[in-house]
Formats: sequence, C-alpha cells, structure tokens
Amino acid sequence: MLEKGNRANTLHGILLIALFSFAAFYIAGIPLIQRLSFSPLIVGIVLGMLYANSLRNKLPETWVPGIKFCTKQVLRWGIILYGFRLTLAQVAAVGIPAVVVDLVVVTVTILGGVLLGRLLKIDRDTALMTSTGSAICGAAAVLGAEPVVKCEGYKTAIAVSTVVIFGTLSMFLYPVMYRTGMLDAMTDTEVAIYTGSTLHEVAHVAGAGNAMDPTDSLGIAGTATITKMIRVMMLAPVLVVMSFALAGRRRREVAAAGQQTATESERKAGKGRITIPWFAFGFIAVICLNSLLQHWCGVESVREIPLNGTIEYIDTFLLTMAMTALGTETSLDKFRQAGAKPFVLAGLLYVWLVVGGYFLTKWVVGMM
Repeated sequence: MLEKGNRANTLHGILLIALFSFAAFYIAGIPLIQRLSFSPLIVGIVLGMLYANSLRNKLPETWVPGIKFCTKQVLRWGIILYGFRLTLAQVAAVGIPAVVVDLVVVTVTILGGVLLGRLLKIDRDTALMTSTGSAICGAAAVLGAEPVVKCEGYKTAIAVSTVVIFGTLSMFLYPVMYRTGMLDAMTDTEVAIYTGSTLHEVAHVAGAGNAMDPTDSLGIAGTATITKMIRVMMLAPVLVVMSFALAGRRRREVAAAGQQTATESERKAGKGRITIPWFAFGFIAVICLNSLLQHWCGVESVREIPLNGTIEYIDTFLLTMAMTALGTETSLDKFRQAGAKPFVLAGLLYVWLVVGGYFLTKWVVGMM
C-alpha cells in the first residue's frame, strides 16, 4: 500500500484523515460535547460521514489507498496500544463476581445477537458487528472485530452508530434510575458491577458512574470503570474465537458453491483459511507489560505509569483516524440500504443489557 510509485498519493490520503482527526479532537474538547461524553472517536466518524456525503467525489481517487491504510494498519496499532489502559491487577481488585457477570454478558449478547439477526433476516456480518459492539466495549470492539469479520466499511459504521445511540441513552438513564430509587434493591457494589457490565462505551460507564457517585465515596464510579475494563480485556479472546468460527463458516460456504468456476471457488477458499488476529495477541501482551510496569513503578493507577498518558493520547488519535476513515466510506445510501433492522437488533440487545443485566448481577453477586 505504501509502494514507492504510489507513496505520495497514499500519504495524501493519510494526511487528509489526520487533519480530520485533529478537528475531531478539537470538537470533542468543546464543553457541550464533553458533557455528552462524545469521544474524539465518535466525532471522527461523524466528520468522516459528512465528508462521504459531500466532498467524497470531488477529491482524487488516488488518495483512497491512504484512507484504507488508516482502516487497516492504523486500526490494528490502535487496538494494540489500547492495552496500555489495562492491567491484570484491575481484575483482582474487583473480584470474581464482576468477571462472571462480564463473561455471561459478553457471551449471551454476542450469541443472542447473532441468533436475533437470523430471525430478523439481517446480514450476518452486520448482526455480528452490532452484537460485538454491544457486548464488549462499543466502538473499540467494533473496530477490533472489523479486520476479523472483513466486512464493508458501511456495516462497521452502522454498528458504531447503534452503540452511540443506545450507549448515550444509558449514560443518562442509569443515573436517573439510581436517583429515583429504581436500583435501591442493589448494593453499591452491585450497582457498580451492573453499570460496568452493561453500558456500551468506557466513556459511557465513566459518565454514568460519576453522575451517580461524583466523588467515588461509595466506590460506584471506580468499581464500575474497572468492571468495564475487565470486559474490554475479553476483546482479545473473543476475536480469536470469532476468527476460527468465521473460517469454518466460509469453508462451508465454499463447499455449498459447488457449481462455481474453479477460479471463483479458489478465491473464496482463500478467504476460508483461518485468519489469526495477531493484533489481539499484541493487545494481551501490552496488558501484561503494563501490569509489570505498574508493579515496577509501584503506582496504584495506570495513569501514574511514566509516559502512559502520552501513549493513551497517541492511541486515541490512532483510533480516531481509523474511525474517521471508516466514516468516509459510509454514505446515506448505504444506511438506507441496510434499513432499520440493525437498529431493531441493537434495541433488543439493549433491553437484554438493561433488564437481563440487572437480574444477572443480583443473582451472581448474591451467590458469591
């Protein structure tokens, strides 16, 4: 993609996405946007979509390789560096109940989403991407799954859109439920685990947790965030399992296409080979490294590790570039083509997270 003859045009495309990403960071810093907890990632995909539906056809097509570079290589490095936000100590700090609740939520949401997608007759890739975003960590999970699922960019954008809509709704709903007494049957620990295991984005969890417990005197905000980060850790094993499952599905599709020409079958058979998401292992390795760094530095929080804040900033910028690039491949026509069904699916998964997550948390914590 960065071959000598095409390097200049590719760099033009990367520079375009970088400029959009700088704009996304600036906009995300506006007080109103901050109060809504819209991260630069979300602002970036919106800017990318605005570009896709306005100036996209007026700029050189030779810049497209640079944009695709951002959706592939830049994305993978962003996911790997995301591991610097996590440590193994965070799991031990919360305990087994949070791990169990997170594990059940992730498993049921993904498998249930795929099943509901079939019942609703939704494209399988769209259903899987939407379910993964709802199950783990919102936009970051959707981005992580994209290289494994290998779907069209607009399907990724649709999945991210569902996460933004329902995650933002939850960020306001949970504090209201807490203040009006709807969560009085829960202890503070249960409220925290419930919040961290069912809200979509890390930013949504932080926003809701701080609204319920501004000074963290009850431990809700901190425990909710740690519970959420445990969910984030589950991204890597999910991607590995997903890779093997999708390889099997593609092989079955090739076997069923017995009437195709040899060339076409060979092409699809190539897609059926297992694609190991090496960046997922890089993600795990970085978490382990970060855990060692925290121990060696003798600090309580990952943010106190030297250079951690700088790395997190760079990582957020890389992920913003990837989101923006995906947005540039998403036009309104593709949203109309997908229809309302992906949002119906996301809505059903949202009901499961809010209602099912409540009873699941009560049961698991009560048992332990």
